[in-house]
Amino acid sequence: MILNASGCLDAVAAPEVAAQLDAFVTKTVTPLARGGNEPTRIAETEVGMLNSIGLANPGIDSFLEDVLPDLEELDIPIWVSVGGFSAEDYAAVCSRLDGRSEVAAIELNVSCPNVAEPAESAAEIVSAARAVTTKRLYAKLSAAGGDVAAAAEAAAAAGADGLSLVNTIRGLALDPKTLEPLLSTATGGLSGPPLRPIALAAVFACFRATRLPIVGMGGVESGRHALELIAAGASRVAIGTTLFADPEAPARIRSELAEEAAALGFETPLAAHGAAHGEKGARMLRDVA
Repeated sequence: MILNASGCLDAVAAPEVAAQLDAFVTKTVTPLARGGNEPTRIAETEVGMLNSIGLANPGIDSFLEDVLPDLEELDIPIWVSVGGFSAEDYAAVCSRLDGRSEVAAIELNVSCPNVAEPAESAAEIVSAARAVTTKRLYAKLSAAGGDVAAAAEAAAAAGADGLSLVNTIRGLALDPKTLEPLLSTATGGLSGPPLRPIALAAVFACFRATRLPIVGMGGVESGRHALELIAAGASRVAIGTTLFADPEAPARIRSELAEEAAALGFETPLAAHGAAHGEKGARMLRDVA
């Protein structure tokens, strides 16, 4: 039920943290190696964290040869985050992952704010990936613009098995002395507490629209935050920015989540699944979880 948000944990360097998770989500992998954006790539703000990593990764060849074997030794399900600059890029990586038994699911990062967006829509990317793999596909969407529920419906129609909600939202921070942007790219993806109500709204709307399983994420710092995402319709919760400051967050949040659910009369946290939709909605959500 508890995962990490992609890019927020190096499981090989911190296996004791990864062991607290129910599944580990990798950094985004692209067809070719990428160095990412120039420093400075991370900046703290008063309300959250900005990042502009730019999909830095070793590329699919090196990932399969050098990274995946180490991740397999963690003995937890591995979800691979996949990115690219065209539907063809996503399909190329997904086809390489299709025959790998170590990979439990693929998360399609179709909404990264720190690189040029593919010309194709999220639905077209999902469709291209679906054509080359039988792996479970989760489309990671942003609530930054447009109708996220409509995008979710299109992704579902194209073959997505689930949704990851939400990705970061573009933000800007200025140096207090120079008043120039702190990040080399000026803007970056904002994560942390400001995303909580945005994530809740997206999860709520997208489950109503699609009934797909959802990984809810965005500013989760406590068991209460996780429980609210579950009530909105998420069946899994991912932890992101909090991991940088609190490596024990997964175990702590899991414990708090059970306590928060019990305090409200739920036998398990998932018994609260869909509570925000009313009793009828809750029954519907449990049926498809």
